[in-house]
Amino acid sequence: MRKITAQLFISLDGVVEAPDQWHFPYFDDEMGAAVDATLGKADTLLLGRRTYDSFAGAWPEREAAGGEDAPFAKVLGDARKIVVTRQRPEFGWRNSERLDGDLVEAVTALKNGPGSGPIAMSGSVSVVRQLLAAGLLDELHLMVHPIAVRKGERLFQEAETPVPLRLISSETFRSGVLNLRYAPAESPGPAGYEEARTHLPQPGE
Repeated sequence: MRKITAQLFISLDGVVEAPDQWHFPYFDDEMGAAVDATLGKADTLLLGRRTYDSFAGAWPEREAAGGEDAPFAKVLGDARKIVVTRQRPEFGWRNSERLDGDLVEAVTALKNGPGSGPIAMSGSVSVVRQLLAAGLLDELHLMVHPIAVRKGERLFQEAETPVPLRLISSETFRSGVLNLRYAPAESPGPAGYEEARTHLPQPGE
């Protein structure tokens, strides 16, 4: 079964909207390497429509320009790009296609289908939420920036059901950004202060 990994830029207060407005001052070689390790190593990209339009509006031109980011732009261009959208657009960026059918059913088939390479996601917050809820997202990589944006859409909306996660690894960049990698986890179960107090320091310890 193929693995799906989502990578998101996120602020201290949980904002994931419009990272181009606040995250670039923190982008350095460490973050670039982390982005390449997720997106650059995937042979398939699963993207929401808005994220796809943003990528398609920038990366083909960067590849054609031949600048420093052209090699990474080529990697993205060569990857298979599957777009989650209700519309039937005509894609101008090569290797792009629409995800047909129900999201959960189609992504389940994609995970179980041919290919051994990873499937990567960037942005596409609403799709990430749905795949987490359906148990189809294998890893969630959050690059937590040391800034409170204080406005904009947040990763997790208010709901009655919590989303338990398990920390796989953590890394601190020189910029102060935390690169946190999570996987879905089972609920830790009910507990209260009576259970927690047994872990408090005791007198004389």
